[in-house]
Amino acid sequence: MKLLRLPRLSPQLAPYVFISPFLVLFAIFGLFPLLFSLYLAFQVWEPTNGLQGMEFVGLENFVFAFEDEWFWKSLKNTGWLALASGVPQHLVAIPLAYFIHTSFKRLRNGVVGAYFLPYITSTVAIAIMFSSLLSTDYGLINVGLQAMGQVPGLGWLVPAQNIDWMGQPENIKPAVAMIVFWRYVGFNVVLYLAALQTIPKDLYEAATMDGAGRFQQFWFITLPSLRPMIYFGVTLSVIGGLQLFEEPFILTGGRGGSDQAGMTSAMYLYGMAFDFNDFGAASAMSWMLFVVVVVLTWLTNRAFRPRGNAA
Repeated sequence: MKLLRLPRLSPQLAPYVFISPFLVLFAIFGLFPLLFSLYLAFQVWEPTNGLQGMEFVGLENFVFAFEDEWFWKSLKNTGWLALASGVPQHLVAIPLAYFIHTSFKRLRNGVVGAYFLPYITSTVAIAIMFSSLLSTDYGLINVGLQAMGQVPGLGWLVPAQNIDWMGQPENIKPAVAMIVFWRYVGFNVVLYLAALQTIPKDLYEAATMDGAGRFQQFWFITLPSLRPMIYFGVTLSVIGGLQLFEEPFILTGGRGGSDQAGMTSAMYLYGMAFDFNDFGAASAMSWMLFVVVVVLTWLTNRAFRPRGNAA
């Protein structure tokens, strides 16, 4: 019985054959949707009419997006949530990672795993849990605040009535930002902890011999050494913050809450496409959001560029 022998690949062709499954999948599920959305941004189209129902309208979708007050409001909400949740993540994650790195030895992996757990937990489960915690009448957060108000000297910090977290426009964005911060701070802790482990211990030993204290070592050794990882983490926060969708969508039932206070740009694009069947306008808005992401990423790169390369 003869075995079937496949033709032998040439060394020049073999790498392309092995990488072809990725290229095919990327072309189908990545490149094609990207190019199709760009083409769609210049069309008026309802999917129910089929591809033959497309009508070229030029820049009308972009003009509509520029004049749409709700789109700009969603963009402002997105920027507010990105700043309110992203900046505290890094301000907390850096010193927390430093504390874990210097204070825990055997239990380090368990502590890091506890902080990382919210990041890998289902968004739906998190939203259901916080919907219960943020309940106006029976939520544990309001119960804790009222209990804090009974402590002498702390009563002025607590409102007289329970906070309606998801019903009042002024409370929706802080509640969503708190949840996003809680979910992603552990991810940044892991990033900074990995970077801390690459810093040579000789630097700290030399600083200790020179009389530098713990804070001086952190300020003059740790932070400059973490600069590349801080740039990476902030860039991820900028991109992720501007694409925020899951948490506010589930918490507000997909409607953005009272006065659309929790409506992010990604949610508005989703509603424009699948609720109003205006895929052309949604595509145009998505590319405008892409430009905003690119500009802010470029500004982040400029901010973290070494001083010697500023020119």
